[in-house]
Order: sequence, then structure tokens, then C-alpha cells
Amino acid sequence: MPLFALGINHQTASVSLREKVVFSPEFLADAYKQLMALSSVSEAVIVSTCNRTEIYCNLNQDNGKQVIDWLCFVQQLRESEEIELTESLYCYQDEQAVQHLFRVACGLDSLVLGEPQILGQIKQAFATASQLKSVDKVINQWFQKTFSVAKRVRTDTQIGANAISVAFAAVCLAKQIFSDLSESRVLLIGAGETIELVGKYLVDHNVPNITIANRTLSRAMALVDQFNAQAITLGEIPNHLPAADIIISSTASPLPIIGKGMVESALKKRRYQPMLFIDIAVPRDIESQVGELNDAYLYSVDDLHGIIEDNKQARQEAAIEAEKIIDTCTLEFSAWLESLKAVESIRLYRSNSELLRDQLLARAIFALSNGAEAEKILKELAFKLTNKLIHYPSQALTDVSRSGNDKELQLLRTALGLNTEEE
Repeated sequence: MPLFALGINHQTASVSLREKVVFSPEFLADAYKQLMALSSVSEAVIVSTCNRTEIYCNLNQDNGKQVIDWLCFVQQLRESEEIELTESLYCYQDEQAVQHLFRVACGLDSLVLGEPQILGQIKQAFATASQLKSVDKVINQWFQKTFSVAKRVRTDTQIGANAISVAFAAVCLAKQIFSDLSESRVLLIGAGETIELVGKYLVDHNVPNITIANRTLSRAMALVDQFNAQAITLGEIPNHLPAADIIISSTASPLPIIGKGMVESALKKRRYQPMLFIDIAVPRDIESQVGELNDAYLYSVDDLHGIIEDNKQARQEAAIEAEKIIDTCTLEFSAWLESLKAVESIRLYRSNSELLRDQLLARAIFALSNGAEAEKILKELAFKLTNKLIHYPSQALTDVSRSGNDKELQLLRTALGLNTEEE
């Protein structure tokens, strides 16, 4: 039962191709139904994000071609698109497949090294697959091990401790100053892609109180449900500023939105409780003079870039440590997979032995019921059972002895209990 992983990602395929093979949530149930109908697939999980689409399978037979053909069919790809997909696909089997999933979950295969979002996406994909009953013992164990490895990498290395995106750096900086963000009130100024990403990170840190200020209220409203926030216009900022502990701004305004006087007034109303300002806009949204005020701490995009550059090197070093952990855990899981073969062999050996026993016992009982001598029947049963049980082991010992393979001979002797201390 080989494990199999195939997919495309930001490294192997263009955005246009990745868009064509994305699995939308409403389509997943039908996709799984068709995938699990394939004769070669016994278990499967589909991971589909903006940067990757991957299929993880436990196959009944050593061939992933059916899965590739299914992917082309289920996504209704044209012939030219099928060719492009085939050229962009990567396929891994068994130990390589295990290692690949571990690396993906730890953020080592991501566009942003060490980013944490992919682990949550993999957990959601696994939960969906479990709900749709496409997961059994092997895949379940594989993904549970994956989550354990990812947790260990996060705990034992600094792979996720150092921010390397502006949005992530802003939130990490806020967390350093306000250690518990769940008790902080945040004002986001702007509603573009960067602010949306900042909002997602804040939600991940359980920030309950977010206000979004934007020139166009409708755009801010589009993010309200996503972050459980409230929306205001830029003109309402002076009224809401005193309530904010953290202000993160990123707009395209040619002039500053927040000035020194506005912040002075807000601090007075706050009784000079500290305020953190993170300005990631170019040109600046917050006047530089704000940083001169006591209890107002201002960081610009240049400050964040300095942090990011320092942290990139730290993440590269952490990634080396993470790879070592992944290599060790891959070997551990591969050993578990190999042990399953022994379990199946033991089950089959026991089943054959019990079948032989039952057959000979049935003959003995029949003979006894027809008046045969009990002692004679018992001796015959013991003789035949012994001969049949030792037939194949005896044959194996003879063949190995003739081959001159001493190592294999010793393994057989140990398996048969012949290498005893008395020898």
C-alpha cells in the first residue's frame, strides 16, 4: 500500500494553471466521491490553496496515473492544459511523500519560508476528508504525525518566530510590545491587501476589538464580517483614536492622515496610556513628529524592513534545524509503515495455522465419533499438525543453508526460536 503525493505549487506552475486546478469548497464532496471511486485509491486528502493543489493518497496499487488522469478529468482541462499540468506536476512516493507533507506543513515549501497559515489549511483539508470518509488508518496516522512534526518544529526551532513579511512583522512587533494581544484594541487604517493580511494575523492572535477606517466605507465594510470588526470613515478617526492601543496604517494617501496634534489629544483622553503606531504606508500616513511624543511609539516601514532582513537569515538557520527534525521523523514514520507489513504477515500466518488446525481437528472429531481409538487419533492429530506446521520453515532453512547466506540463516533461526541461550 504505497503512499503517494502529487501536486503543483508556486514553484512549478503559473498562477493561471494553479487557478484551473483549485478545488472550491462546494465542489469538494463530488471530487472526493469520484476520487474514492478509483480502483487504485483506498484513502485520500485534497489540499487546495492559492499557492498549491496537492493530492495525498494511500494507493491499493503502485501507480499514481489514475489519480493524475482523474485530476485532469475532474477539472475539465483541455488537452493543452493537461500537457502543461503534466509538465508542472511533482510526484512523490512512500518515504519521499511523507517527507514532502512534513515539509509543507512546517512552511519549508512555502512562498514565505516558515509561514504558519499552511498548517491550518492542511488541518482543515484533513478535517474535510475525514468528514467525507476518505480517511482510514494509514492516512489518519500520516496526518496526525504531520501535525506532531509541525508542532515540534515550531517549538524546537525559531522558524516562525521571526517576521519576514511587512504585515506579519507589524503584528509580531505589536505582540512584542503588548504581550497579550487578546486584550488590545486595534485601529486599522486602510482596507487594501496589506491591511487585510494584517487583520488575518490579528484574528489568529485572538484580537477581539478591531476597527477598520477607510476613505471608502463600503470597502471597509467588506472586511467587517471577516474580522468581526467595525467600519468607520477616515473622518471619524479622531473620535475613535483614543480607544485604540495599536494603530496600523497602510493607505495610498499622498498626505498624512494622523498628525501630532491628533495624537496629543488622544493621549490626553487616554490619560497617557501608551499607544503603538505602525506606519507601513509610502508616503507616510502618520507624521514623523508623532514619534517625539511621550507614550507614543512610532515605527515606519523602514523599521520593519530592517527587522525583516535580520529575520530572513534567522529563519534560514532555523530551517536547517527543521530539516533535521523532519528527516528523523520521516524515518520514524517509515519504520511504522514497514511494521504494518509485519502485522499483515503475522495475521496471515496465524490465519493459515488456525485453518490447518481446524481442518485436522474436524477429521479427528469425525474419526472419534465413528468409534476410532482415542489414543491413536490423538497421536495422529499431533503428528500431522506438527509435520504440516514445520514443513515450510524446514524448507526455508534448507534453502537458506544451501545458499550460504549466514545472516539470513541466523534471522530464520531467531524467528523459529532456535538461537537459545542453552546453545
